[in-house]
Order: sequence, then C-alpha cells, then structure tokens
Amino acid sequence: MLLRKSGATEGSDPHHRWIVDPLDGTTNFLHGIPHFAISIALERDGEIVAGIVYEPTRDEMFWAEKGIGAYRQRPPHPGVGPASPRRGADRHRHPVRRARRPSDAISRRSPRVMAATSGVRRLGAAALDLAYVAAGRYDGFWEFGLSPWDIAAGLLLVREAGGFVSDLSGGQTMMTSGDVLAANGHLHLPLAALIRQALRAQPAA
Repeated sequence: MLLRKSGATEGSDPHHRWIVDPLDGTTNFLHGIPHFAISIALERDGEIVAGIVYEPTRDEMFWAEKGIGAYRQRPPHPGVGPASPRRGADRHRHPVRRARRPSDAISRRSPRVMAATSGVRRLGAAALDLAYVAAGRYDGFWEFGLSPWDIAAGLLLVREAGGFVSDLSGGQTMMTSGDVLAANGHLHLPLAALIRQALRAQPAA
C-alpha cells in the first residue's frame, strides 16, 4: 500500500506500506521560505522500519533504519544521535497551526510553556522538525492533529537517534491520534508534564 496526502493506493503486499509526504511544509514552500522537506517511511506489519527526510534547499538527507541507527548525509556524518543531550529546555519547536481540539488553542497554552523555556520556534514542517530533534538542533517538538505522512519517518529518526517519542499521555497512538511529543531522554518527561499542566490550566474555549 502507498499512503500519501492524496489518498491510499492498495498494493499486492499486505505486510508493507509506504507513507509518503512529497512536500511537507507546503505553506513555507509557497511563500519562498526554505524550510520544507520530502518524507518517506516504510511500515512493515504496522511498525515503521525505515524512513528518510530530505531537505532539498540544503541538499541534506536524514535517514534511519530500525535497529541500525539514524544518519545525516552532507556533509558525511555517521549518525545524528543520540538526540540533543541538553537537560534544560531552550529550543522547543512549537505547533504551527491551531490544534483540532479548541481547548488546545496555541494562544492559550503558549505563555506557560514559553515562560519555562528560553525559546520556542514555529517553523512549519513537522517531518523536518522531527529530523532536527534527532540531530540535536531542537531539544523538543510537540504538535497536535498531524497526519501519518507528516510524522512517520521523523518518529523513527528520533527513536534511532536515541530520543523518545510519544503522544501527550505517554502512549504510542501518534500515528492514529496525530498528537506527538519528541525530545531527548532528559527532557521528554519534563516537557510532557509542562504541556499537560498548560493544557489543564486553560479556560474552556
């Protein structure tokens, strides 16, 4: 099967599924902002086993294979992991669009999270942002309501780089719920607690 933004195409192999986003960061691309990527992942019997995220503007490719590790090409560099070892949260990547749940509105949860960090970025390409967590360029990433093609390859990159990925409850429903939190081992649990605290403190929409 091939799963992409335009829909799913059935194939003859019931065990494997390609998950493709030919242009993650479409809005950036349309506005001439050089932060977008191509994302391709291979899923075997429901488990992501390989993935690549390619950033054409920098000719930089991030790729991972389950049990093999995560790597970055150009310049040649064996391994992007482990994920950033920072223990203080200073460069989280922020959700770009309003979440699907009204009570999760960015404008309401941002102040509490920003107050506990020294920087929150909104760059607009989830696949590339997850690759940057794997590379240690971002300390953490969270977003709500993403599609499988936005995150499939990036989830494997973070895991194989030594980082942690989950939904906001600490579970593994990312591919179905679209809610994802990624960070290194030092920051994953504290960041999850911080975001949950911010969500609980929000007034009803």
